[in-house]
Amino acid sequence: MKIAVIGAGHVGLVTGACFAELGHDVICVDHDKKKLQVLKGGNIPFYEPGLDKLVYTNHIEGRLSFSGDTIGAVLASQIIFICVSTPSRKTGEVDMSAVKKTASQIAKALNGYKLVVEKSTVPVETGEWILKTLNKQAPKGVRFDVASNPEFLREGAAIHDFIHPDRIIIGVSSQRAASELVQLYSPLNAPILITDIKSAELIKHASNSFLATKISFANMLANLCEKTGADVVKVAKGIGLDKRIGEDFLKAGIGYGGSCFPKDMSAFIHIGKKSGCNFKLLEEVRNINTERRAHFIKRIEKALEDPPTPMLHRSKQAGFAGKTIAVWGLSFKPETDDIREAPAIYIIEELLKRKVKNIRAFDPKTMDNMKKIFPSIIYVNSPYEAIKGADALLILTEWKDFRNPDLLKIKSLLKRPIIADGRNLYDPNKMKRMGFKYIPVGRG
Repeated sequence: MKIAVIGAGHVGLVTGACFAELGHDVICVDHDKKKLQVLKGGNIPFYEPGLDKLVYTNHIEGRLSFSGDTIGAVLASQIIFICVSTPSRKTGEVDMSAVKKTASQIAKALNGYKLVVEKSTVPVETGEWILKTLNKQAPKGVRFDVASNPEFLREGAAIHDFIHPDRIIIGVSSQRAASELVQLYSPLNAPILITDIKSAELIKHASNSFLATKISFANMLANLCEKTGADVVKVAKGIGLDKRIGEDFLKAGIGYGGSCFPKDMSAFIHIGKKSGCNFKLLEEVRNINTERRAHFIKRIEKALEDPPTPMLHRSKQAGFAGKTIAVWGLSFKPETDDIREAPAIYIIEELLKRKVKNIRAFDPKTMDNMKKIFPSIIYVNSPYEAIKGADALLILTEWKDFRNPDLLKIKSLLKRPIIADGRNLYDPNKMKRMGFKYIPVGRG
């Protein structure tokens, strides 16, 4: 099939490259000239494991091309996937300007039957709006269908998730649209659920909101475990062994981040309010997520106060002022260079407010992106270089590089043996035996 993918971001580029790998002719469209230049040069504009090779191979073999011309790509294609950005506004409402602009461009280029598929995460009723736009702006007599095909691609494992999906959701209003998408996805041998368009749109927001709820539930448990002396890792394991619950997304930490969960939670809450539904549960999920980071900062601050300052005389900066803090991990999760809504951003901002002397940071993939936000902090070339002379080490992302370090070396390099582990990478008992002041999450 001939496919156009409008938007060459994290979703669009993976989608286009994977469809090309399956043997289809794909045009990826993006209006960012610098991004197009990178792609046409055989590189990719962000880090996603395996994607560079997939893009390069399919581009060289002629199945994957790149263009800044939406209309030309639509004219040349049978199926058009809308994969443009849908960021949040301050109100939580989704900014639909890119989707609206793309729909209008598609409408003007319709020259025969086309299937227009929304793959961007959009509010329910977007498909209905796109259909009205096409009906209004497309040439008379041209036939088309609109469908919803939400993506479930995890950054860091996006290619695997595309090729080996848990399920494929297809929201359609015609048998022809259903048949074309079933045929397109049939080589993946995955369960396919065919629904109406509105149900498909809701499935994506509902899925991410439920997963975010599991994370915040684990973090709520972590607070209780810290108060009672229980171990949240063991509690979560015991809960997760129940097949009705499952172990995934029950890891306590410093909260979820990224481009999906925060944005989709806000959007779903806004959708609920607009529809007259009570989404206070999700509002509390979001509150717990925010509080995790503040709680983490307070625990580090307390550990740094040695000797402790009496409460009446303690200033906001008392624990951090003049200190050097090492940070391991800047991306919102491992195996990506994405820092959108990363917990590290909040934590670094708080450290700077509290007048730390230096922040020395290391991340395997993300430092160039973080420099755009925090140009004044120190970025180093290795984890051990970050901790030289630091008063404490903060672990904010669970990269594999950090899982089995030389703990004796860490202890010798730190000015004080304090490790605040926001991802529970180490055994608390071992850390205590080695003389560390170890601050895990929810572990007694």
